[in-house]
Amino acid sequence: MGIPPDCLRIGDFARLGDTNLRTLRYYEQLGLMSPAARSVGGFRYYRRVDLNRLRMIRDLQTLGLELGKIRELMDTRVEGADRGQITDRVEAALAERKLLIDDQITHLQEEKRRVAEALTKLAECRRCEHAPGVDNNFCEPCQKTGRELPGDLSALY
Repeated sequence: MGIPPDCLRIGDFARLGDTNLRTLRYYEQLGLMSPAARSVGGFRYYRRVDLNRLRMIRDLQTLGLELGKIRELMDTRVEGADRGQITDRVEAALAERKLLIDDQITHLQEEKRRVAEALTKLAECRRCEHAPGVDNNFCEPCQKTGRELPGDLSALY
């Protein structure tokens, strides 16, 4: 059996996917990725479109999913399933991914709000005669207001 002309050798695929051979082999072992073909010498070949699957695996990891859950989520082609069952599984996987993204957006918006709060307080600190030093923590709590500093500012002051 010949290698389809649109396939990339594992090394080229890894470079395009910004990963390494070890990761691709591990993903194959876990059932997350599988090469489209193998040469007589055993070299793995992947289709360019497999980069989309690799990207989704990494995106789902970034969103906090473990590889086992990612495999379950991405296992949409079940033996004996008809088109409706497959599309239902794909829809469920995409809906799950959307929920994870929505949760991440909410989390990032909260982080952004905290940083904005710290920057607002820092603007007040610029006009203050008190200053933290190596040997003191004169700014926690705030010497002017008596209140705790925003967490992000406190971490850096």
